Amino acid sequence: MSSFYVENFGCRATQADGAAIEQQFRDRGFDRASRLTAAKIVVLNTCAVTASAEQEARAALRRVRRENPACQVIVTGCYAQRAPSEVAALPGVSVVVGNSHKHNLAQIALDARSEKDMPASGSFVPIANLGTAGLSGPDESALSNIFVSDIFAHTELLAAPVFDSANERTRPNLKVQDGCNNRCSFCIIPSVRGRSRSLKMDEVLREVRQLVAGGYRELVISGINLGRWGRDLPGETAEDGPALSEAEGELLPSRPKLEDLVWAILSETTLEKLRISSVEPMDWTDSFIRLMAESPRIAKHAHVPMQSGSDAVLRRMHRKYRPWHYREKIEKIRAAMPTAAIGADVMAGFPGETAAEFDETRRLIEDLPLTYLHVFTFSARPGTPAATRPNQVPVSAARERNQTLRELSAAKKLAFMRSFVGRSVEAITLNVVSEDSDGPYTEALTDNYLKMRLRGRHQSNQWLRARVECVEDSTLRGSTSSGRARSSPAGIQNSAKPASDTSMASPQFTNAATTTAAKRRQIAAQGASPG
Repeated sequence: MSSFYVENFGCRATQADGAAIEQQFRDRGFDRASRLTAAKIVVLNTCAVTASAEQEARAALRRVRRENPACQVIVTGCYAQRAPSEVAALPGVSVVVGNSHKHNLAQIALDARSEKDMPASGSFVPIANLGTAGLSGPDESALSNIFVSDIFAHTELLAAPVFDSANERTRPNLKVQDGCNNRCSFCIIPSVRGRSRSLKMDEVLREVRQLVAGGYRELVISGINLGRWGRDLPGETAEDGPALSEAEGELLPSRPKLEDLVWAILSETTLEKLRISSVEPMDWTDSFIRLMAESPRIAKHAHVPMQSGSDAVLRRMHRKYRPWHYREKIEKIRAAMPTAAIGADVMAGFPGETAAEFDETRRLIEDLPLTYLHVFTFSARPGTPAATRPNQVPVSAARERNQTLRELSAAKKLAFMRSFVGRSVEAITLNVVSEDSDGPYTEALTDNYLKMRLRGRHQSNQWLRARVECVEDSTLRGSTSSGRARSSPAGIQNSAKPASDTSMASPQFTNAATTTAAKRRQIAAQGASPG
């Protein structure tokens, strides 16, 4: 039987796309090869967020040619969408499939393999008609193997849960949103992923229920711009009917928001733990923060991209918030969730960034209760406004600033981890059991996103209460307390249907909005208390 192998590069959204591609091949009777060298078809699912990400994809292609020269190589993803002709001209590439055609990748690969010809496609836009950068160069035969069209006409959203190969029985990741309507001056993503689009609520709930039925206890929901989930959908929420908003004294249907999706997952499924991926600063509303804080079924982990702490730099980046807005959001999150992990993305060396502006970023990070950083050095992306801005920061200076921020991140993370020594935490066991000089241990991840090694051998996919004994090699070390931290999810479904609660509404006046708010607070507060 024919086999395939998918290698993913980049963000969680790319990983989710890769999972959907794998399912396409399985649906057509293919088996997933255990290693690249054993596959008849190899799919490289690429990233384009930085120049180094594209370089990594080219290096992987050379490795495929060296280790499995007879295979058919399909290059897809953001790099394929950004520069299809450039990718098609690389030695060893059989077919280029942009994000625009990724939903039909397996069939394209099979047709190209059997017919040596591209099949007709009603949604296919001839490459010659696109008029975008990177499309000139290769000969006619190379062009015939390119499947790329206008990404902004694309409405498909690939959705399949992603399972970490080492921990595939514990923490699946489900992409519920793709694309981005923002136009940050440094970012290539909107031009390769298109407009923001959301997985419909009923489809999300169906996926969550299937995962729960399969025994999964924690789920991560993610997206390119997750906080914009629902803004492209009709004005409706889960089984309780339309979302409501006030306008001139009347209640009108409004488009659902991420908060509505989270509430629906809590109320309509028995998922034990929901973890929310990166959400932009201005999407952290007070009600969303309160929902996260009040529900024991939501992991206490907030990732809030910063990019810069300088007002001038944020304006040049075309970001939609100012440093004082960011500070306010982080302080509210910390006040509501004292033990939460709070992370940020930060960029060093944006064009024109002065030493003083970088120092503003460093000082803001020092002041805020952040617990870790994802630090990036600016990488000029073709076609973005920032790529041609004057006063590009010298590479040596940008790297030095990057290192400064990484050292600051390490110090903050260590201090945060040490604050839990001697305390009890909730953690889910992973699929990794190893040994060291102290004997066997099981890897785990705490509710607030800290790696942990638990003494002894423990079954994977279990929420346990553990006592932290020390911090070693950027990892908590500890042992389990008596009993599990959380019981089986059975029964949560019924308890999620609350009795009517009039304590939150005025006795003189009750409307649908107040009833919904009361219901959500009640549901958020439900769930087994840890240990």
